[in-house]
Amino acid sequence: MEVKIGVQHSPRELVIDSPKTPDEIAADVAAAMSGSSKDGLLTLVDERGRRVVVPVDRIAYVEIAQADQRRVGFIAGA
Repeated sequence: MEVKIGVQHSPRELVIDSPKTPDEIAADVAAAMSGSSKDGLLTLVDERGRRVVVPVDRIAYVEIAQADQRRVGFIAGA
């Protein structure tokens, strides 16, 4: 899944490719935003094992979508 996180006062968004399902990601975001995590951080891990940590008070939005299918190939006989 592709997760886009908008951060306040930042012109760019964070883009993470996560192996989790949309429901799992939404649950992680909801738990962090509700204050269940004592440190006030949203932590997500991408497909390569890299950890992204964002302070929940700086999150503007979170968008969860299917990752784009990148097509690479050649057309024979064109």
